[in-house]
Formats: sequence, C-alpha cells, structure tokens
Amino acid sequence: MASRSTSRGAPPGGRLLDARFPWLGIEPWSRAAAAPAGPAPSAAFTDLGTHVLTPAEAAEAASYADVAGLVGEDARRRVRVEAVSVVVDLDAPPADAADVYLRLHLLSHRVVAPHGLNLDGVFGLLENVVWTTLGPCDVETFGAVRLDLLAAGVPVTVLGVDKFPRMVDYVIPSGVRIADADRVRLGAHLAEGTTVMHEGFVNFNAGTLGPSMVEGRISAGVVVGADSDLGGSASVMGSLSGGGTEVIRVGQRCLIGANAGIGISLGDDCIVEAGLYVTAGSPVTLVPDELVVKGRELSGRDGLLFRRNGVTGRIEAVPRDSAQWSGLNVALHAND
Repeated sequence: MASRSTSRGAPPGGRLLDARFPWLGIEPWSRAAAAPAGPAPSAAFTDLGTHVLTPAEAAEAASYADVAGLVGEDARRRVRVEAVSVVVDLDAPPADAADVYLRLHLLSHRVVAPHGLNLDGVFGLLENVVWTTLGPCDVETFGAVRLDLLAAGVPVTVLGVDKFPRMVDYVIPSGVRIADADRVRLGAHLAEGTTVMHEGFVNFNAGTLGPSMVEGRISAGVVVGADSDLGGSASVMGSLSGGGTEVIRVGQRCLIGANAGIGISLGDDCIVEAGLYVTAGSPVTLVPDELVVKGRELSGRDGLLFRRNGVTGRIEAVPRDSAQWSGLNVALHAND
C-alpha cells in the first residue's frame, strides 16, 4: 500500500509519503505457500517498477495480502491510499520512493543483511514527512490538517518530522526488544536476541548480526557482530556521520564501553575502554612494542584492548585474553 498526498500543490499523481508491504513476494513471509493455480500473473507483478493496481489486479493479489479495506481517500489527512505492486532489481539504484520503502522493509524483515542491496540516492527520492498517530501527513499542508482535526475533536500527536519512519510502525522482527520505538528507523536490521535499550539508536542499512546489547548509537552502514555490547552513549561512526565510504564493522564478542566511540572497525574479541574515542587518525601506541601507528592500521584486528594511559594520556592498544570479558548475559537476550 502507498500513501500519497492529495493536497493542492502536490505533483500529478500525488506526493508519495510512505509505502508498506504486508506481502514481500518471497518465503517465508508470504501468506501463501505457493502461487495460486490459474493464469500467469499480470505485468504489475512481474515488470520492474511501481504499479498502482487496478481492481482486477488487487483482487489477484488478495490471496497474498488483502488490502481492499485499507485503500481509498483519507480526507482527514488529505491522503489517498492505493494498492501498489513494486518489482525491483536490488543491485540497481532505487527508482522511486516506493522502491526505497520496499528495500527498507527487506532489511528490517532480515531478508537482506546491511549492504546487501543498493541504496544509492535514497535521500533524494524520499519526502520529508510528518509522522503522526493517524499516519503520515504532507509537511506542506499539515498546519491546516491539524486545525481541521482539532475542530473535529480528533486528537493527533506528531511523532516526528523526517524522511524515515519508525521501524516498529511497519515491521516488528521476532526475538528483539526495543525499549523506545523512536530510536530505531525503518531499514534497521536487528538479529534475534538483540536488545535496544532506551538510549540505543539504530539507523537504516545498519544493525546487528546476532544477539547484542545496544545502549549506544549504531550509525548508518554500521554492522555489529554477534554477542557484542555497545555501552551507554557509545557511538560507532557511520558513512553518514564522518566515516566516509568505509564500512565500519564491530566483530563478535566485542565491548565498547560507556561514552566510548570508534571510527575504525573492530575485529573479534576487542574492548574499547569507557570514554575513549578511537578514529582512523588517532595515534595509538602498541604495547609492549612502543610502536606508534594510526588507528586505521589497527582497523579490523582481533583481540585488542584500546585504553587511555592514566599517566601519559596516550591511547594504547594491548593484546588481550578473550576471557577478560564474560560476554553477554544469555538470559537477558532470550527475547521470546
């Protein structure tokens, strides 16, 4: 389904505000075990692009996801809800906003891992939207829409003004806990056993690959390995926040302490001391060799403890025994 603004000034066909996909066209998320017997599907379900379905095509799709009761005009929000089919080439850049929304759904449904599809140009395709408890609204007309709602006695709360909605309003993956829904964007990839606490944040095309504790920030493009812990207010620099085009990865069984941060990748079994920020350009002293290198030269190395020397103030990297950190609390991440 796609929501389009019908307000005056919107482009011909309406301004697309969002799209949701109750059926993704693949198993196991398909409601149908197999395609129904009968004639070949119409071009709306096979040809690349976004297709507004005719009544006949919507009836054809009803065996997978019956959205007939959800389409039509919503005069309160000045929005038209349409039944659509979107067929994409995941290796090619998105063609339009509905295409982007399908890719974000695929990530949050864990069909595709971060960096497993092309997201070039997404910001230019998405509209800035007023996300409300009644659904998405057009930024340009929301002032008038809110007055109309107030006059009609219809309560409305603005959840945010952004190009990306909250993930939980579209997808709730199994086996995860999210303490604050505002902190996880649609397009986040949360593996089973992931816990995102109140101050945690996960951007789109980023997330976890196994059980993880997220109390800090996972920026766009960042991938966190299984059994890792991102401490309170910790930060991992992403491609949209100064990390450039390099993919920042956190290995398995890593601990990034409270208020710490990294602009380099961590291998497996690494620890970053609380309060320490290590970037690609940070001078790091290797202990016990006393060799000074840039942080980028240690990117992706396994088994390192990054710490700040309490006497000299220098950043040090020390080989560590994996037994020094007890790891995640297994019971805490059994999110059944």
